[in-house]
Amino acid sequence: MNDLQVLTDALAFHGHRCWASVVGVRTGLAALRTLAVKRSGGTQLYAIVETGEEHGAMCFADGLQFTTGCTFGKGNLRKDPLGKLAVTLIDKDSDRAVRISYKPTLAGQITSSAFMEQRAAGVQPDEIPEADQLALVDLVWNAPESDIVTIGEVFTYVQNWLPEVMGFTPCESCGELVAFAYVRLAGKRKLCIPCSGYDR
Repeated sequence: MNDLQVLTDALAFHGHRCWASVVGVRTGLAALRTLAVKRSGGTQLYAIVETGEEHGAMCFADGLQFTTGCTFGKGNLRKDPLGKLAVTLIDKDSDRAVRISYKPTLAGQITSSAFMEQRAAGVQPDEIPEADQLALVDLVWNAPESDIVTIGEVFTYVQNWLPEVMGFTPCESCGELVAFAYVRLAGKRKLCIPCSGYDR
């Protein structure tokens, strides 16, 4: 898949066209290229994304998830909520990692764009005219990589990666399916966490 197709598909996955998701795509592509790895269909890659909550650039994480294949659902994406548009991508097979962060070279143009003015006025991103969405996408997509991201040095990231625990069993109280790693014993009964009374 070529990079433009990755961008198109990532924006469709995200649900609207915005600058931060494009930065996520470009960051993910730069990380894959720097580590000389391909998109993770399994869990061989692991990403630590530094976005937080309740800010206007969390869309970065969707662009990054789509591009790298590291997702919350597969458990190979962790959020370190620092409010930054940055990621550390780790190749678990080689223990090689790289941290890449957004470089705000275009911040003034992004902030003054028609898209961002409408967002500041409370217009939902998918209700903004397509031309205004695409103008901002094009600005970030077509800028030189050196204006968009700072690519750190490749470094060694050693972690004792836990193996995936397979299997489920019904909770003996509520009957709902619970993964083996989350089963708690109460006497001889196998219970889910809420039924067990344990915090975790």
